[in-house]
Amino acid sequence: MHALVTGGAGFIGSHIATELLERGHEVTVLDVLDPYYDLRIKERNLELCREAGGDRFRFVEGSVTDEKLVRDILSSHDVEVIYHQAAQAGVRTSVENPKKPHRINTTGLLTLLIAADEFGIRRFVNASSSSVYGEVEYLPYDEDHQTVPQSPYGVTKLAGEHYCRLWDEIYDVPTVTLRYFTVYGPRMRPNMAITNFTSRCLNGDPPVIYGDGQQTRDFTYINDVVDANLTLLESAECDGEIVNVGSTRTITIEELANHVIEETGANVDLEYAEPKEADARHTHADVSKACDLLDYKPSTGIREGVSKFVDWYRQNREWYEPLVRGTQQTRTSPSSTS
Repeated sequence: MHALVTGGAGFIGSHIATELLERGHEVTVLDVLDPYYDLRIKERNLELCREAGGDRFRFVEGSVTDEKLVRDILSSHDVEVIYHQAAQAGVRTSVENPKKPHRINTTGLLTLLIAADEFGIRRFVNASSSSVYGEVEYLPYDEDHQTVPQSPYGVTKLAGEHYCRLWDEIYDVPTVTLRYFTVYGPRMRPNMAITNFTSRCLNGDPPVIYGDGQQTRDFTYINDVVDANLTLLESAECDGEIVNVGSTRTITIEELANHVIEETGANVDLEYAEPKEADARHTHADVSKACDLLDYKPSTGIREGVSKFVDWYRQNREWYEPLVRGTQQTRTSPSSTS
């Protein structure tokens, strides 16, 4: 099987790509290499793909908005499955520059869907976000909860979900949308809460919490997200569906920071700062639908996951930490939801 993974040099995309390659599939990664964070992290992700796949791996640098490039890839490589992970991430970034996420997250997705119809793609997996829920009516969120996004990023992701539904219904392109709940793990973006907390603690600095620390998040370990995605290689029961992918449990940001302190052995206290605009107060996934349709069973809780991440961070500190420390001022919110 040949898969196209858009955004495959990024955190989630590269994990999906390497797992596909390790299972013997062919993979083409399309990534624009946007310097939203240090590109050396993405370059290292691509190295891991090459190591896993050898001549079964191909990297194409370019944008999902490039119609000709997308068509060339699909026409020349017999792609059967598209894992669409490319996106302009960042809730607060979208508030500052709403045009950029619209172009990538909406126009780019539409470009791919049109090409998927033309070339008979047998499965299109779209990465969405818990940011589409926005205002809380009840928790945990099930897929029928109202969607009132509180940021331009969330709006673009919701628009993408509707496009996928229409392409499944009107054009018979088998689409599935997975709504991710705060994914974390090795090689995660350096401007995420767990990364920043870990870096600061290992350097004897206190974690900085924006707000009162009572915000709650459903953090999802990367291996569980990859498992959900790869299950869709075989399952046809999800065609046209939108499915939550979370961990089923929540933790406050304050508890998370204290757990990182405990895991790193740091002798520091917490610091607090003003809350950030557009960050959700709470997220919590109802994954009953994923369990029913995908036999999804999240296996890594937040405490075990943080322990694994801290161990990985220590082992990779020499190359990873300078990139984290260099980008911490880019986005230090404790509550990214993508």
